[in-house]
Order: sequence, then structure tokens, then C-alpha cells
Amino acid sequence: MARLTTLAATIGVTAALALSLTSCTEDAPTAEHPTGPNVVTVAAMAYSPASVTISPGDTVTWFFDDTGVAHNVIGIDAASRLLHSPMISSGQFSQTFDDPGTYPYFCSVHPNMTGTVIVRES
Repeated sequence: MARLTTLAATIGVTAALALSLTSCTEDAPTAEHPTGPNVVTVAAMAYSPASVTISPGDTVTWFFDDTGVAHNVIGIDAASRLLHSPMISSGQFSQTFDDPGTYPYFCSVHPNMTGTVIVRES
């Protein structure tokens, strides 16, 4: 009888563990992927496209979707005053660019990930 009780308890604990693990690995809902020429996808350890050219007043949106790997968008040199996103693995970050110029950026955790926003003269 004690053996049967132990077996039943083991099965119960195993089932509870399996249920809790299932709920932990369930995919969280993700934001809908924006579209358009001013959208940069952050996936596969890269910014794609790596360079976008826009007009003054345009907004660039970075869409983060790299299978749970967190990234950010950090401006280099003068661009650091404008570009400083949070470290995120899903969702999006947007920035409006008013002044013409070249705005290089990178991921502070993965410095080989680089990109550029070029704001052309009006």
C-alpha cells in the first residue's frame, strides 16, 4: 500500500511539473510586425536592412524579433544623444529624425551588429 501511495504521489508531482513547464515555455504574444520602408527588423543577430535613408521628420521603427535574444539600438558618437533604446527581445522602438546627417548605431551587447540611418537633405 505504501508503494502504491508513493507511486501515486510521484505521478502527481510529475504531472504538476509537466504542466508548469508547459506554461513556462508557452510563447508570449508578440507585437504585429510593422511594414514599410522605414522599418528595421532586429533578428538573426542583425539589423535588416543595415542602412535606411529617410527624409527629415521621418520616423524609423526597429522591430525586435530574435527568438528571445535581447538587443538594443545605441547611437555612436553624436548619434548617442538621439538613439538609446531599451534592451528588449521582442516589441519595437521608434525614433524620429529631424536633422539631416548620418546616424550610425550598434547593439551594446553584440557590437558586431551595426546599422545606419541616413537623413538626406530636404
